Amino acid sequence: MLQDGKLYIGTSRKPDDTNDKPEYLELKFGNRHGLVTGATGTGKTVTLQILAEGFSNAGVPVFCADVKGDLSGIGAMGEAKDFLEKRAQQIGLEPYDFQEFPVIFWDLFGEKGHRVRTTISEMGPLLLSRLMNATDAQEGVINIAFKIADQGGLPLLDLKDLQALLNYMGENASALSNQFGFISKASVGSIQRELLILEQQGAVQFFGEPALKISDIMRTTNDGRGAISVLAADKLMMNPRLYGTFLLWMLSELFEVLPEVGDPEKPKLVFFFDEAHLLFNDAPKVLIERVEQVVRLIRSKGVGVYFVTQNPLDVPETVLAQLGNRVQHALRAYTPREQKAVKTAADTFRPNPDFDCATVITQLGTGEALVSTLEGKGAPSMVERTLIRPPASRLGPISDAERQDIMKVSPVAGLYDEDFDRESAYEILMARAKKAADAAAQQAEADQAGQQPSGGSRWTLPGFGDEEPAASSAPKQAKPRTGYQRETVAEAAMKSVARTVASSLGRALVRGILGSLRR
Repeated sequence: MLQDGKLYIGTSRKPDDTNDKPEYLELKFGNRHGLVTGATGTGKTVTLQILAEGFSNAGVPVFCADVKGDLSGIGAMGEAKDFLEKRAQQIGLEPYDFQEFPVIFWDLFGEKGHRVRTTISEMGPLLLSRLMNATDAQEGVINIAFKIADQGGLPLLDLKDLQALLNYMGENASALSNQFGFISKASVGSIQRELLILEQQGAVQFFGEPALKISDIMRTTNDGRGAISVLAADKLMMNPRLYGTFLLWMLSELFEVLPEVGDPEKPKLVFFFDEAHLLFNDAPKVLIERVEQVVRLIRSKGVGVYFVTQNPLDVPETVLAQLGNRVQHALRAYTPREQKAVKTAADTFRPNPDFDCATVITQLGTGEALVSTLEGKGAPSMVERTLIRPPASRLGPISDAERQDIMKVSPVAGLYDEDFDRESAYEILMARAKKAADAAAQQAEADQAGQQPSGGSRWTLPGFGDEEPAASSAPKQAKPRTGYQRETVAEAAMKSVARTVASSLGRALVRGILGSLRR
């Protein structure tokens, strides 16, 4: 049943309900992306689990989100159950061995896994605007904020950095508008209110340092298996926009960091995007276009993206067209939209003359699916009605004690559990504001004494009271204006130690995909 270079999914059935042949996903096509759909309770999570197991055993790291909490069992040894053994016997899986898999648990809130963070700068203005559901005017102000931070040497790491910068922009809106374009105080105030809501929803724990290093979700074990990174998303799902934005940010980071590899013999990483509809719900057209671009281009980086959702209509057609490997569980067809979804799903498969796809989709049982994967020269195989194989790991969640035991021996234990708050925009702006206040007090004292103060910080953005002085009678050599430099070389050297403000080249690449997009 098991073959090198192939991932066993299940066994297809003939019209008389007898076994036909094993169904595989070829590893060399694992980076051609995929789609797992089906109604609630039809077996999508188990399919995700057995795919993750197969990729891990093949030495491919996996990242997936545990939305309901029951995917954590992949880190524990499977247990014999009558219905699992019956399925193994039914499809001819012999021997049916149990196995535990190398798992790294992650959690934005640090409760059920290691903390995972990023910085405001790495998130970029477009994704940040999406996270705050910003209007066009507000998105423009956010783009200006990033521009001011770039020119002013103000690292944006956490929410308080952005809040401090917005306060500065609001207080100096008129002067800054002349330099960067119109800045509405009303828009600044609206963004600040949205930031307050995000803070109350827990987003404050997501932004900061140490930021997640992509290499830590691409680990392999000493025995050659790929580590399975499981994101605890049950609490995160209470803020669906943060969930979708976080996973999309991770895709953009993968795109930036990984080199081009073409079509490798097996993927470098497989990324499962569960509850994928949350990414596309109410998404502006420009964001969907960028998602399509990332999905299309990230394949050559060796990354396979698999969307898991209830309805194939949840995924835009432009993205759907990029998904070559498909597992379709049962759909219900009671409403017009559900009937349209059934037809859409059926039309995406290469037809099988033995049955009608649209009819079979509504008749599939739990753990049964229509399967079509890429084969040969990359053409989709004929769709087959397939019984999905039972998992080798535990079906269902693990206990809190088992989770803690796994986290204690995790290869990233201690790397992300403590916050690190270095000097950034908040501290710099506070220090400059204090310096401006001190200079104003010194000026007042000097005016009273009939003297002029000496020195100056030469901070050239308005609002700090120490702009360039007027020319005096004695000529003075002009100081060259070099502008803010991002310390590209230094940043590149430090990124693997502590992810600091990104270099202008690196950030320009990410923002070109998911960042400061001009409308």
